[in-house]
Amino acid sequence: MGSLKRDNVSEVTEFILVGFSQQPQIQAAFFLGLLFFYLVTMFGNSLIVVVVRWDSRLHTPMYFFLINLSFLDICYSTSWEPYALAQCFRDFPTISYTSCYAQMTKSLFLGMTECIFLAIMAYDRFVAISNPLRYTIIMNNRVCIQLALGTWASAFLVAVTPITAIPARYCGHNTINHFFCEIQALLKLVCSDTPVSLILDLIISVFTLPLLFTFILISYTRIVVAVLKIHSAEARLKAFSTCGSQLTVVTIFYGTAIYMYLKPQSKEYQEDKVMSIFHGAVTLMLNPLIYTLRNKDVKVALRKLAKGKEKS
Repeated sequence: MGSLKRDNVSEVTEFILVGFSQQPQIQAAFFLGLLFFYLVTMFGNSLIVVVVRWDSRLHTPMYFFLINLSFLDICYSTSWEPYALAQCFRDFPTISYTSCYAQMTKSLFLGMTECIFLAIMAYDRFVAISNPLRYTIIMNNRVCIQLALGTWASAFLVAVTPITAIPARYCGHNTINHFFCEIQALLKLVCSDTPVSLILDLIISVFTLPLLFTFILISYTRIVVAVLKIHSAEARLKAFSTCGSQLTVVTIFYGTAIYMYLKPQSKEYQEDKVMSIFHGAVTLMLNPLIYTLRNKDVKVALRKLAKGKEKS
């Protein structure tokens, strides 16, 4: 059990992760499923990075942001999945306070970064379709790099600063009903008199999800309007195909996130854990599959790479 220092309020120095310890019959299935998701995520996203870097025809703003998204998905999945796999068959494993907070902070930071990148990719598609002649001028290399760096920096400031500046108090409760230090599960243990949970709830429920999701919806609405004005049926189909891939990724990622973080909190821990797996593992695995299966340029580059042809 956790080491507790008794004062007026117990000080938590480590946490106990329940995970699926109370349901050993599904531990093996959970391990195999999570391992599959992790391996596919790593392979698929690594392949996208290699292909885009290899084929010079893909050296455009859209694929620059796609590389960032793939790299981000690799980091995001690695921030918790290997740990969950390593602890899968242990009965009630413990994790130190510092390690737990680091794990939660990394997941929150990377998740928020992904939210912002998806918004930037929606803006990139809007500029490409509504201003095709000025696209390369508006989204030049300098702007793309600034947007990427700004995304990482702003996500760090918004997600990490409140956690490090205002340490939470746990009043002796150290049992997390989850298989890793997921933010919602951890904040359920926070004492009511600490503002950190209120600040993080405000960030997630106001800044990250509704605001960015609204921006994305507006961008894609304007994209649809612009696409419908294109006279060429082939050009319209290509525009819808490209945007359809991104919209699919956005819908899956934001849909699960909104369900997890904006729905009223309940005692349905099992449901929360299943949704957390889908959001943190399945969606990251689907991203490269969606972009490769629905993207003609990437499929062509993959075939050329498989045949060992010279890059363009």
